[in-house]
Amino acid sequence: MSSTETFRVDATTEIRADPAAVFAYVSDLTRSGDWSPECLGGEWSEGEPAAVGSVFTARNHREPDVVAWAPVVRGDWTTQCEVVESVAPRVFSWAMRTKDGRAQESVWSFTVEPTAGGSALTHAFWMGELTEGMRGILHGMSDAEVKKFLDDWSDKIDGDMRQSLARIKAALETAS
Repeated sequence: MSSTETFRVDATTEIRADPAAVFAYVSDLTRSGDWSPECLGGEWSEGEPAAVGSVFTARNHREPDVVAWAPVVRGDWTTQCEVVESVAPRVFSWAMRTKDGRAQESVWSFTVEPTAGGSALTHAFWMGELTEGMRGILHGMSDAEVKKFLDDWSDKIDGDMRQSLARIKAALETAS
């Protein structure tokens, strides 16, 4: 990992559920369509589910109005991610892969901390060096446009995370 940080976003919620149950739910990426505003789900395509080094192929959809002024992928697409950390019941992280299958410094994670009432779940995203996709999006933009895009994209991710956490909370608290 490099020492560069392009941006970082995180959000936390309290869930009335045992940390092991929370971890089991969020580390099952096949269920991501139940909580994510963008990922429709997918399948494990390499390795054992949720194990470090395993690869998940995600189906995604983005509406036309998401950061509408920027040249981002819209409609349906697939992407691959690789599990980079899985320590039950505490942390689960995955990195987006390049087209040729290398993990990038584009890492999503869930961290679970025990609380008196159940669990604190933090959903985070970190980007170090720009990904191949981000290099394409930002190519030809002025410094001001790059800053605006990174601010708008951070806001979009923050909103998606908060929506994901609310859906995860509702699913787990309804189940218990």
